[in-house]
Amino acid sequence: MNIQKQDKVFKVVAIGPESTGKSTICAALAAHFSASWCREYAREYLLENGTDYGYQDLLTIAKGQLKLEDQAIAEAFAMQKNPVLFIDTDMHVMKVWCEFVFGNCHPFILNEIVKRKYDAYLLCKPDLPWVKDELREYPDIETRDKLYHNYKDILVNQDLPWFEVHGQDPMRTAATIEWVGKLLK
Repeated sequence: MNIQKQDKVFKVVAIGPESTGKSTICAALAAHFSASWCREYAREYLLENGTDYGYQDLLTIAKGQLKLEDQAIAEAFAMQKNPVLFIDTDMHVMKVWCEFVFGNCHPFILNEIVKRKYDAYLLCKPDLPWVKDELREYPDIETRDKLYHNYKDILVNQDLPWFEVHGQDPMRTAATIEWVGKLLK
């Protein structure tokens, strides 16, 4: 899969349960490939507004994520001849979270899943030790595995290439860099 059009940003999205290294892998890939990355908006929102969120807050978070993503796409395109962007979280994550926590998903999120186009996915496996912070909610491995399988089902049932990010560093990052490198050739 080559980056052929200069009017296109090659977008790779990292998804997976909490505390699986999505932000870490996006930052590492961006550094390695001299590319840009888009952080997860939910962390920013919850740090500012608190962790007692409701169903409507997830719609606000989804819209904030899309705004960050659109800004990152524009910046990536403006800065590079063949722009690449690594994205920590997309609307699939918002869908899984809405359904897992509230049993329902906003139609806006579902519509954005259909509209937004990406080039590849990274599925971060919950095989890293849980790192507690004030925003994370589900430390038990059963819940993390259940969420992981929800994400895996999404990826198995679509046509884009995807890679399971697993293991410990430095092998975890090296394998992911190798896989992304092959996509970008």
